[in-house]
Amino acid sequence: MPRLLFIPGSLRAASSSRAVVRALIGRLGCGANCDTADIGLLPHYNADVQDDPAVAAFISAIAQSDGVVFVTPEYNYSVPGVLKNAIDWASRPAFASVFVDKPCFVVTTSGGALGGVRAQAHLKYVLNGMLARVFPCKEVVVPMANASVTDGVFENDAVLAFAEENLAGFLASLDG
Repeated sequence: MPRLLFIPGSLRAASSSRAVVRALIGRLGCGANCDTADIGLLPHYNADVQDDPAVAAFISAIAQSDGVVFVTPEYNYSVPGVLKNAIDWASRPAFASVFVDKPCFVVTTSGGALGGVRAQAHLKYVLNGMLARVFPCKEVVVPMANASVTDGVFENDAVLAFAEENLAGFLASLDG
């Protein structure tokens, strides 16, 4: 059974991104072993720091996964700084990091009508630059995401069905 690492791009417990992560993991059921990274534990990126245990655990979690699923909000037309910080930690050494040839799936959320399409483009650009293997599919975006979250539960069946369909393709690509 494939092991997926979900990386929410928001630190806020009640964020729409975290609600979407929980919903997607729930829909996968026993179709995958799923873990969720806590990128808030990572220090600010500093190449002088060589032995931080949170960084080592994060990189190990990526290495042990068969695929990484990013679910991130869009902040100021891009990804949140905390997500970029996590990626910067895991992207070293350059062109030989844990992300080289790592299958990645991207979902973006937004309180606006575009669902984070600009953040999605930026994240895919960064992942491609690290030689990650970004899954090619229709973009999975979640517009007006906050309106679909009630008590921490994401409830938009149309969005979840579309995301689940594409995530199933991602899982199938991990088998072969």
